[in-house]
Amino acid sequence: MKRLKNRIALVTGASRGIGKAIALALGREGAHVAVIARTLEAIEAVADQLRQMGQEALAVVADLGVERDIQYLVEETLRRFGRIDILVNNAAIIHPPIDLVNFDSDLWRKVIDVNLTGPALLIKAVLPGMIKNRFGKIINISSIGGRRGGKGRSAYRVTKAGLINLTESVAAEVKPYGIDVNCICPGGVDTEGYREAFGSKGREENPKLMRPEEIAELVVFLASDASSAITGTAIDAFGGTNPLFG
Repeated sequence: MKRLKNRIALVTGASRGIGKAIALALGREGAHVAVIARTLEAIEAVADQLRQMGQEALAVVADLGVERDIQYLVEETLRRFGRIDILVNNAAIIHPPIDLVNFDSDLWRKVIDVNLTGPALLIKAVLPGMIKNRFGKIINISSIGGRRGGKGRSAYRVTKAGLINLTESVAAEVKPYGIDVNCICPGGVDTEGYREAFGSKGREENPKLMRPEEIAELVVFLASDASSAITGTAIDAFGGTNPLFG
């Protein structure tokens, strides 16, 4: 039995990396998925992969830093599927290392808008339907960087720390309506974004990096009925980059 049969999921930042792995994992478990990204060709390719699994898929082009785009993507998903059961806030800007004294103020605002304000507004937009249906699974993708600061990482890590707090706050507000809100804090993951931001060759260069599919499996668990006892929690999934290992 597929764990998410006929559930309706919405995944942001789904054209590559962790988001793509999450969308495909949800589809394999029976969910119909709306996939969101800024590039039409890339996101349509992911939607096609979902359709080849036998699942319904909707590709929507939107920028999480633009409030009207957030409303649009929710409206399009509801128009197509009628409801949203699972929301995965994955889209994020990963900036290269920049000390705050040199940080461009426009880039700072863009990182905050996409990584933190966008997820908050998207949660706000899907909650009325989830409250009405008395069911929902909201999963925010934070980061190991949300657990502590780091040189050159101020904007990114501020947003990821804020996402943990947002998770806890919203979870407390919506639990009476049967809605669970959780957060995952991945360690280093071999994604296109990671390679671009840090000039890395990925696992070829650093075998400690995780595969995106490892995070996707955790998302599937949190989206399933098996996670009914878990809400308001930030789960550390550091893999080989766990600071405990030195």
